[in-house]
Amino acid sequence: MAACDFLKFLHRYDSSKVIHFHSLKYGCMKWIFHIFVGAYVGYTLIVDRRYQEKDNIISSVHTKVKGVAQTGERIWDTAEYTIPMQAIDSFFVITNIIMTENQLQRRCPEYPVAKAICFSDKSCKKGSVDHQSNGIQTGRCVNYNATVKTCEVVAWCPVESKKTAPVPAVLKSSEDFTVLIKNNIHFPKFNYTTQNIPSNFNSSCTFNKITSPLCPVFRLGDILQAANENFSEVAVEGGIIGIEINWDCSLDKWFYYCSPKYGFRRLDDKTTSKYPGFNFRFAKYYKLHNGEEQRTLLKVYGIRFDVLVFGTAGKFDVIELVTYIGSMISYFGLAVVVIDLYISLYSCCSCCKSPVKEYHFRKKYETVLNPRQVLYVSYVDEPHVTLIKKRLKTSLQHTTGDVVESHPEKASDANCCTSNSDRDPVTEEPEMYPLQRPRQRASSPDRPAWCCCGKCQLTEKYHEQLCCRRKEGKCITTSPLFERLVLSRNNLKNILLYKEPFLDLNSKNVNDRLRHCAFKQYVRWRFGSFDLENRAVIPSCCRWQIRDTYPKADGKYTGFKTT
Repeated sequence: MAACDFLKFLHRYDSSKVIHFHSLKYGCMKWIFHIFVGAYVGYTLIVDRRYQEKDNIISSVHTKVKGVAQTGERIWDTAEYTIPMQAIDSFFVITNIIMTENQLQRRCPEYPVAKAICFSDKSCKKGSVDHQSNGIQTGRCVNYNATVKTCEVVAWCPVESKKTAPVPAVLKSSEDFTVLIKNNIHFPKFNYTTQNIPSNFNSSCTFNKITSPLCPVFRLGDILQAANENFSEVAVEGGIIGIEINWDCSLDKWFYYCSPKYGFRRLDDKTTSKYPGFNFRFAKYYKLHNGEEQRTLLKVYGIRFDVLVFGTAGKFDVIELVTYIGSMISYFGLAVVVIDLYISLYSCCSCCKSPVKEYHFRKKYETVLNPRQVLYVSYVDEPHVTLIKKRLKTSLQHTTGDVVESHPEKASDANCCTSNSDRDPVTEEPEMYPLQRPRQRASSPDRPAWCCCGKCQLTEKYHEQLCCRRKEGKCITTSPLFERLVLSRNNLKNILLYKEPFLDLNSKNVNDRLRHCAFKQYVRWRFGSFDLENRAVIPSCCRWQIRDTYPKADGKYTGFKTT
């Protein structure tokens, strides 16, 4: 059995149901969204080159700084104002300096910071070291100058005496220095290598965003100006500047380009006041004639330039194109989502309700009820079908419900066996057996309180306490159409033979088949054909009239099941 179900599943195809709304407003909304989405998809496809396969960059950077500066009688060349790299792909240029010359390891007074100032030897602790001091205390309090005393330390003497950077910067003329940046890149996926130095490179050029955008030689002052910074101000305490090289390459033969784009910005936080700028210390050591070691301490301020290289390369790929188009097709479904939302909101909003919107809402959305919680009722004196969706607390006759539309296809309209002109001469036979007349159920004072036709029987089950009428009047079982459509033996036989041509109508259980067929005939006559026709309740008078006409051998009936 499971194998058969699996084979049926393999041979089955499920498709979505599509509803066409002939509406100018909805049509315009759909095309507006489609045009917008199509423009977006086309724009991103061309501009972002979404049809290409991408690869990330591998890069190496080499820099050369050129320039000469003079301060007083001293000449500063490249070897003095450039420091070996402080980080990967970076270079450092000195712009300001505090120099303490001729230092020897001696005993000398400490620089007068708060913890070093003293009034006697008791204020100094031998062997004490502070993170701001220049040496180790000896325990003595000595004169730093004519007015201040400080603790004596064993250190490189004399100690550094300046704590703030000189203004203006010592090497403020370094803004005219130039740097050559050599950048080699490689895209391994495409086995493509290139560099930022063009084949027609002119060594005398200087980078300009408009006139020379590909020149790899940069003036330091122009770099800071492009980063919206003032070189003279930054040169005092130093800073960190980023030089961005962006490679956005297209390696397609019909649309090739692969050139760098340069950008500049400051990387450190210039608003901080505790440790501003960028500086560090280093020393130059010498040997005296007596073999003693001497040094010159340099606290240098400067600008560290970090070269940041990033980028991608792309090349046409059919798989990428198909994948992108496939993912973008789902965006066209936004039109359906928005229009459906519009129909839902404006159909439910009391201030915007209209018959047209309600009609569209009913066509678009189909309500599926829980079959165990619904009952359908039809009265002969009311033109509609009533839907009961709540649990019964009294008789079904007295329970209120919602009005629903019955299916337009009625059994009386579609049944081929209800008209004499349409009878099949092969299966039709005269009424050989006269219709069994059930016993008459006349109205009596003992009839149920919920009965309005006088022919219903007493029952304790709420769901069976139903009459064919809402108000007092004749019972529907007395109408000629009830006998013709529901009780006619020939009519019912033809219906059974229509479904099962070789059905044995002389079997012992033929009455059961005819009775069940009569029940279905009544439902299709009074309710129409619909999905939950087994939830249609047949009135007590009609149910017993059918049972009396086609009785069960043992006289025991199961009745209508609510679950």
